[in-house]
Amino acid sequence: MDGNFDYDNNPTWRVFRIMAEFIDGFEFLSDYSKTVTFFGSARLPQDHPACEQARALAKLLGEAGCTVVTGGGPGIMEAANHGAAEAGQETIGLNIELAMEQRANKYLTKGLGFHYFFTRKVMLAYSAEAFVFFPGGLGTLDEFSELATLIQTHKIEEKIPIILMGSDFWQPLLDWIKKTMQQEYKTIDARDQDLWTLTDSVEEAYSIIRKALPRKRIHLRHR
Repeated sequence: MDGNFDYDNNPTWRVFRIMAEFIDGFEFLSDYSKTVTFFGSARLPQDHPACEQARALAKLLGEAGCTVVTGGGPGIMEAANHGAAEAGQETIGLNIELAMEQRANKYLTKGLGFHYFFTRKVMLAYSAEAFVFFPGGLGTLDEFSELATLIQTHKIEEKIPIILMGSDFWQPLLDWIKKTMQQEYKTIDARDQDLWTLTDSVEEAYSIIRKALPRKRIHLRHR
């Protein structure tokens, strides 16, 4: 290659690609209000109880006028987009280019693709009034840890709910955080565990989200 648009080997073009993904992402999301971001595994089948909960919660939120944002793929993401579609709302997906697993689910009405995980994560976090985490893999744990850190360090508003759905999945991790990180190693404070709420109830999650405060937004579009 002659170096033109050589994103893989030319650092300069890579920077431009990163900038373009940020600009496109902010502009894409700037028209939506009352957004709630769903996180979770791409591998769970649609008849899994966690997917059924994601679909039910997204439908309730859609009926309340909220916009559901997901990673745009299968599993939990597809279930959440399905629920929002059932409520008659636009369903938003921020997809990622992967060699395997990730495909855009059929319930998306609008989507945007990303090459870089970190730009996509910023967009999934941007302006959401609540974050809902269902059972997932390493990516879900990464997103949970990063968002909890951003709130802990006051890089984003403190009152944004982080909801962990499914005590059978999340409780062992929370037990380890409390016993090992807080009590034994003292690498976090007890109050840091107030950053999230663990629940098995769709209704409780819905109630928490509906009470969440609106977030400040950045508008990049030129009218």
